[in-house]
Amino acid sequence: MSAASYAVVGGGILGAAVARRLQVVDPDASVTVWEKEDRLAAHQTGRNSGVVHAGLYYEPGSLKATLCRRGVGLLREFCEEHDIAYDACGKVLVALDEVEEGRLGAIEAKALANGVPGIRRISGAELREIEPHVRGVAGLHSPSTAIVDYPGVTRRLAELVEADGGTVRLSTELVGIRQETGGVVLTGRTPAGTVEERVDRVVLCTGLWADRTAGQAGDTSDPRVVPFRGEYLLLRPERRSLVNGLVYPVPDPRYPFLGVHLTPRVDGEVMVGPNAVLALAREGYDWRTVSARDLREVVAYDGFRRFARQHWRTGVAEMAGSLSRRRFVAAARRYVPELRLEDVVDGPSGIRAQAMERTGELVDDFRISTRDRVTALRNAPSPAATSSLAIAEHVVDVVLGREVAR
Repeated sequence: MSAASYAVVGGGILGAAVARRLQVVDPDASVTVWEKEDRLAAHQTGRNSGVVHAGLYYEPGSLKATLCRRGVGLLREFCEEHDIAYDACGKVLVALDEVEEGRLGAIEAKALANGVPGIRRISGAELREIEPHVRGVAGLHSPSTAIVDYPGVTRRLAELVEADGGTVRLSTELVGIRQETGGVVLTGRTPAGTVEERVDRVVLCTGLWADRTAGQAGDTSDPRVVPFRGEYLLLRPERRSLVNGLVYPVPDPRYPFLGVHLTPRVDGEVMVGPNAVLALAREGYDWRTVSARDLREVVAYDGFRRFARQHWRTGVAEMAGSLSRRRFVAAARRYVPELRLEDVVDGPSGIRAQAMERTGELVDDFRISTRDRVTALRNAPSPAATSSLAIAEHVVDVVLGREVAR
């Protein structure tokens, strides 16, 4: 009996983690990773803030809650084993008034239900002991929230895949999926021309392109990926001491995105942001990058139109922050009053691949679907990177028929 063969499409942290997990579960398997860019972790994995989320916000019992908590432990162990930067710098959620303070109770309850260690309510005075430059009336402290080098994790996972006989195909863009009796044929475009590979099963970890690649495999068009760009500023080196750890706002349940926060990174930078504006292309990391097709698909989607009608005021405010550095800094100054306009420089931007239902609701939980021999991650936004090794366990169980997709 011949060994099983698998192709994993997508060279971010999820694709690398799934490929490695397939090898661990089935050491005799042939595993190939397809990545359209000339490097790994080129998009969401390499353009996020590097936060290892502890599991504060997620509905107890959901995939996000379950896989985030397991993923934190697996990720920390992996980083320790492979000498990858991991820093449990801690996080405070800062309540600016009594209304926000009132919301802390529900978040604390979820965190406790999810088993987040060390979570505790703190007063304004205790907040200043942890973060001397931050002001608020109260807060929630999560000492186990961490930061990590996600691209480094991705590269190491890919190295392990190759060391155990797997293949990582860079500069190989998926352009076709054909399901046949007993297998799947992938067609790819490379600088040298077209390639084909026939495998037993395929896993799609394609992020911003999740709906399109799943559609190529015969899956439904919904939920649709709507790309939201998040832009960051960076603190100048001499002002990085304004924060010791992660400083976050208290989420407002009326709005779909979190808001501006301050995030140290393992490379020493401190990020301020992100905002959340509609990207004009799926990989539109600035206002100059526009894809007529991508934009037309979003605007024509009735789910997005319903979403926009409900949240247009938030959208206007986010766009104003994108176009005005002064407004952007003012949002952060609510938490760090000493922050000045001259303390920041332009930073990177990333795009959140957010799945949206036709009803206009954002898909809240991770979502995985299977069509015959193709399994697709249809929605995997934050905390997907945190949860990556646990998501890989779950996805491989789905592929092997040990778990029901959710």
